Amino acid sequence: MLKILSAMASLAMLVSCASAPKPSAAVLADLAPSGQLRAAINFGNPTLAVKDAVSGQPSGVSVDLARELGRRLGVPVELVPFNAAGKVVEALGKQAVDIGFVAIDPTRARDIAYSAAYIVIEGAYLVQQGSPIRRNEEVDRPGVRVAVGLGSAYDLYLTRELKQASIVRAPTSPAVVDFFLTQKLEVAAGVRQQLEADAKRLPGMKLLDGRFMVINQAIGTPRGRDAGVAYLREFVEQMKASGFVAEAIKRSGVGGVAVAPAALP
Repeated sequence: MLKILSAMASLAMLVSCASAPKPSAAVLADLAPSGQLRAAINFGNPTLAVKDAVSGQPSGVSVDLARELGRRLGVPVELVPFNAAGKVVEALGKQAVDIGFVAIDPTRARDIAYSAAYIVIEGAYLVQQGSPIRRNEEVDRPGVRVAVGLGSAYDLYLTRELKQASIVRAPTSPAVVDFFLTQKLEVAAGVRQQLEADAKRLPGMKLLDGRFMVINQAIGTPRGRDAGVAYLREFVEQMKASGFVAEAIKRSGVGGVAVAPAALP
């Protein structure tokens, strides 16, 4: 019975995807001005995208969404790789790419227009086993130095929120824990999945319970592309409602990621 229901859900998703309306000329001009969709893919966040260790082929939720968006637009997709969210944001600001998969943040909104969130992930703290810091609330104290990835969503958030602790920035998010160790800092902050992987890789590490922030991942496009962002907003809602995002998460094998709730009308 479960197999039948799963097959029906997959069929409904395919029908929904296949029946997408043809995009207008204005949408195509906004999202594929060069005749192809240039999609920034951040391999610095394993919840969004990874490369196969053998083939080098990209996969993940953001890769699946980029390819489906290109299919609906009727244009080829160029996956433009980056190793940090800050570099994706910079590329969007320079209009070097047409879309990017980034966390919603008010600082970034000066240059980027967003869809609603398609997935929700958590920001967490990591410390060494012998650390006196046991709870998230104990991080924001004088003398505590927190390692973050330069330009990441949690860098922007903690820059606003931390009042007593200081922030020390690693070049990229994947480099945060190694940077935290070599610089002998007190705390590393990042996406929970990345920190969990680092804690397994390195002995003597401990994740603090809970989260310090919820990270809402959305599709962004440069500001001023009004028809394009309206299309992206509708696209994301359809991808969530049809089950496409849930299936993409399942294929990725990444835990701790949830489909974002439907956006309010």
